[in-house]
Amino acid sequence: MKSVWKAVLFLGLASVVGAAEKPDVQTIVNKANVVAYYQGKDGKATVKMTITNKQGQKRTREFNILRKDVKDGGDQKYFVYFQRPADVRKMVYLVDKHTDKDRDDDRWLYMPGLDLVKRIAASDKRTSFVGSDFLYEDISGRSLDDDTHELIQTTDKVFVVKNVPKQPDTVEFGYYNVSIDRKTYVPVKMEFYDKNGKLYKTIESTKIEEIQGFPTVVKSVVSNLQTGSKTEMEFGKVKYDINLKDSIFTERYLRRPPREAIR
Repeated sequence: MKSVWKAVLFLGLASVVGAAEKPDVQTIVNKANVVAYYQGKDGKATVKMTITNKQGQKRTREFNILRKDVKDGGDQKYFVYFQRPADVRKMVYLVDKHTDKDRDDDRWLYMPGLDLVKRIAASDKRTSFVGSDFLYEDISGRSLDDDTHELIQTTDKVFVVKNVPKQPDTVEFGYYNVSIDRKTYVPVKMEFYDKNGKLYKTIESTKIEEIQGFPTVVKSVVSNLQTGSKTEMEFGKVKYDINLKDSIFTERYLRRPPREAIR
């Protein structure tokens, strides 16, 4: 009888410990957001993007990306300078990201062929990023306040969080699930479902490395199940905490990118 009670006591304690070890969903998404977009105070990387259509035809884009945090987990600035191919060379994408739910992000696109600075409307942030399967919003990240979050599954390796838009009329998806590594909090897979609950797009982190002590996604792939196309992004020369100047992330540098963006 004593052994039975010991077993019951052990199971009870195990359940309490297990519950204590599993964080609440808001803590999970906050940590995952920091790991995905806020490693270090700022950062830089080169990116090779390969777009493959249903027929297997490939197009490439190469660009440098700079990022600076205004506040960890809060406002950010991004500067993207395109190197190749010739039709996009010297094009610049600039983002002033705001986490205040009452303020939209500011986004600009400089098109050198026309010598034109175009302001990207908030309604356009979920459109294709330079013809790829990634969206403008994917580059700097979606605000956590835009969705409600529910922890729907916990395995030995991942937390699975379901995210439902608070303003469903402003997005093309019905909801999306994110699988988050339990040890590193790196989002390893995102699955987007349409308004009818059918899976139509996935984004996967296919290669992760530790750089300067930070777990870093160095290869990611988005697959569009509706069109049969996919886009792969490979990140190289990743550096964190390089003390980028605030002045880099202003409209004045759209036409004359700083040295940090070109090299």
